[in-house]
Amino acid sequence: MTGQDWFEKDFYATLGVPKNADAAAIKKAYRKLARTLHPDHNPDDASAEARFKDVGEAYAVLSDPEQRRQYDAIRAMAGGGARFQAPGRGGAGAGGAAGFEDVFGGLFGGGAGGSGGQRVRYTTAPGGAGPGLDDLLGGLFGGGAAGGFGRGPAASIDIEAQTTLPFRQAVAGSTVTLTVDGRRVTARIPAGVKNGQKIRLRGKGRAAEPGGQPGDLIIAVHVEPHPVFALDGKDLRVTVPVTFDEAVLGADVEVPTLDGAPVRVRVPAGTPSGRTLRVRGRGVPTPQGAGDLLVSVQVVVPQRLSDEAREAVAAFARATDGADVRAELRARAAQ
Repeated sequence: MTGQDWFEKDFYATLGVPKNADAAAIKKAYRKLARTLHPDHNPDDASAEARFKDVGEAYAVLSDPEQRRQYDAIRAMAGGGARFQAPGRGGAGAGGAAGFEDVFGGLFGGGAGGSGGQRVRYTTAPGGAGPGLDDLLGGLFGGGAAGGFGRGPAASIDIEAQTTLPFRQAVAGSTVTLTVDGRRVTARIPAGVKNGQKIRLRGKGRAAEPGGQPGDLIIAVHVEPHPVFALDGKDLRVTVPVTFDEAVLGADVEVPTLDGAPVRVRVPAGTPSGRTLRVRGRGVPTPQGAGDLLVSVQVVVPQRLSDEAREAVAAFARATDGADVRAELRARAAQ
């Protein structure tokens, strides 16, 4: 964007907001227009594409507080957007807007118009007979000419996208291909990605203006749930039901794994429901090493008992009569 662009373009009108609009209103207007004018929604529509670029250019300036301050000041000098003209071509002497030299002559020691002093001439074209417009305005606002009015490169624009992975692909890692701004982007999703986790691809976003530095592509990953396993960082979780006697007396139980080969896990005698047992190295494989398989024990209470089983439970109750399993609960509640 050249210096003259800031004189000629009304970025507020482009976004359809008043000049006193706050940052939230500017952002809201930009997002609404960007969605409406996006090339994906307007294929082969050159007018919409041009408007989309104009909207991005306007937002890049107005969303940056320093650039917006400079833009407002420049527009005020220009009387709201008219191109600066030299006297004799509709300038101040002819009843129009003040000429370029008239506005800046006093700042640099030149006369305002005519007989007073030597006129200093400026040019808006690189290599012209004097300092360029961007050079002069860059000096006024504390910057150089490279970015236009002393500003750096226009702010880049990050793009957000979404992808959904089956549970097993999320555990093992996967490569996905997305369509972003009409182009295909391939992204590597690391092993063990969590549901809702965001992956950032540097430089795969959108530039705020043609030839500018592109922003990033941010991919939100949704992981489909598994009926048995759950991800916990590098670990996998699984809940395994055990019988009452297995929990009381101890037992070796078979536990499924994600790779299909079950493992034998020792349930110690007296294991309560909810205790977690750890199987090393059977979790998510990563370059830093595999996680673990976390086995949560769930003691199953039978819904129906035979007469023999019921008598056995009754015999157990008589044998443990007097044991108060809720004594600790009451003591802690009284604290």
